[in-house]
Amino acid sequence: MSFSVTLPDGSKKEFDQAVSVKDLASSIATSLGKAAVGARIDGHLRPLDYMIDGDVEAAIVTDKDEEGLDILRATTAFLLEAIAKREYPELRLGMHEADEGGFFVDTDKSDQIKITELPKLEKAMEKAIKNGEKIEFATMSKSELQEIFKDDKFKLELLEKEDNEVEVYKLGDFVDFGFDALLPNTGKIKNFKLLSVAGAYWLGKSSNPMLQRIFGTAFFKKSALEEDLKRREEIKERDHRTIGRDLDLFFVDPKVGAGLPYWMPKGATIRRTIERYIVDKEVADGYQHVYTPVLMNVDAYKTSGHWAHYRDDMFPPMDMGDGEMLELRPMNCPSHIQIYKHHIRSYRELPIRIAELGMMHRYEKSGALSGLQRVREMTLNDGHTFVALDQIQEEFAKVLKLIMDVYEDFDITDYYFRLSYRDPKNTDKYFANDEMWETAQKMLKGAMDDLGLDYVEAEGEAAFYGPKLDIQTKTALGNDETMSTIQLDFMLPEKFDLKYVGKDGEEHRPVMIHRGIVGTMERFIAYLTEIYKGAFPTWLAPVQAEIIPVNEDAHGEYAEKVKEELTKRGFRAEVDHRNEKMGYKIRESQTQKVPYTLVLGDDEMNANSVNVRRYGTEEQISKSLDDFINEIDADVKSYSRKNK
Repeated sequence: MSFSVTLPDGSKKEFDQAVSVKDLASSIATSLGKAAVGARIDGHLRPLDYMIDGDVEAAIVTDKDEEGLDILRATTAFLLEAIAKREYPELRLGMHEADEGGFFVDTDKSDQIKITELPKLEKAMEKAIKNGEKIEFATMSKSELQEIFKDDKFKLELLEKEDNEVEVYKLGDFVDFGFDALLPNTGKIKNFKLLSVAGAYWLGKSSNPMLQRIFGTAFFKKSALEEDLKRREEIKERDHRTIGRDLDLFFVDPKVGAGLPYWMPKGATIRRTIERYIVDKEVADGYQHVYTPVLMNVDAYKTSGHWAHYRDDMFPPMDMGDGEMLELRPMNCPSHIQIYKHHIRSYRELPIRIAELGMMHRYEKSGALSGLQRVREMTLNDGHTFVALDQIQEEFAKVLKLIMDVYEDFDITDYYFRLSYRDPKNTDKYFANDEMWETAQKMLKGAMDDLGLDYVEAEGEAAFYGPKLDIQTKTALGNDETMSTIQLDFMLPEKFDLKYVGKDGEEHRPVMIHRGIVGTMERFIAYLTEIYKGAFPTWLAPVQAEIIPVNEDAHGEYAEKVKEELTKRGFRAEVDHRNEKMGYKIRESQTQKVPYTLVLGDDEMNANSVNVRRYGTEEQISKSLDDFINEIDADVKSYSRKNK
């Protein structure tokens, strides 16, 4: 018996008998044998005690490699399963997974594991780690495993996909399968943390039972774990769902409709302020704002191509009983096309800019819904411009300037440009017209080059009807997200037979530019909530000034007078008349992240002044009411930007 192992650098190690991954690593270098946690053999992760007995390609994995971290986390997930089964013998186990985010284990019992039980599980895991219990790699027959898991329907279902011989790992009497590579003993697990629990549908299908998913993470170094936990705490503090609850901005109640947000008065105030800002900005830029129905005949979406390319994301049509089939719109494009088609158009009118805060509906699966970021009903800051061919570049630059102006007002600075092209091989997703795609992509790229802007190119990210410029932002949680788009479309004007009368008196085909400045109101407000950490700038804050009388009987009337003066000038102010101590009221105002807290006592009442405390500061400054009004007015008009 003779075989060779090819290493990543192309060199080969020759063996005349089976060799373990551990021994292979040691044969390369003693230090590598000590650092090894597994290997990638012919593309598959394998444990240290995996035996190699034939020609293979192998790369040793150490704790310095990302795959080494995957092995550590998979081992921690396996240990969690074993300990949970010891603690709760009736427990059934579902899926498990380890990746760059940590690990999870799905469990099921009559009384699901609660987050308060995680410390107990951690303590039992730590004991097993201290004892350095052996984790054994082996193979077992499917029939043996079916007998072991005869009372666990979830494991039996997973076993159906396995071959007759199944690779397993053992820890004492506990056995499980579905792991690529684990560490050889529990003592190798150094730093871990069980993080949270959440419901998870079996196999991700809402029609299946709900299991309890336990999340955790693990690192080789304590400092890395501490840094990760700190990062997770920051994410938790910025989560728009948590902030939305604490500041009473919105809620979603699955009992009355999953993915359908209810905007509370404060959240509605933020949204209304943004909507008014956007409409005013667009009208000043030459857009004609319209209202169009959320329902449309399904035939329009068949003409547009949405029915063929987007049907899975659309709600089922509604049969009106007389042959008419109405559809909740997933896009506003066909609606604005109808506005364009309602009149005969002349070249003198072009560009025609139509905009709307258009409500749309998407058929999102329950498991994909998340706060305001993934919803079933959304309002898009949508716009469509109909232009002649020679107007494309100028209009493109105009739209981009509008986007940049809006970004400046919202203090959005972390973004980059992405040109999104079609994948020519994906004929199912993209409209088949090579000439149209090549022309549109060339024009879009040319427009960016002429503007001298840097960009990246991404194949397969285009809309089904045309290429687009995506402006990608970094969320507060570090995710890459499309904020704005400008899309060039030769297809829909063709499909809907759009025309305008040219200077020559002949009919010509316009080009359509789709654009979204800040995307949907829902996702944009989620983004802002996390970026601002709930401390909205004064111009957006639902309550801009909280007025606190020192003594209700003595100063309550003056507090109302100050509120009336502020409200009359368009500012959002409230008086806290509650029978609570002043210190409590001030703390509450800070907790609610109100930009200005005004405390009014005898001195302020006698001098027609206010004592001002800005959010996030301890400093209190007395100033006349007129001076404060000038201050807050300048703050709002500058969009709370200090450099304006």
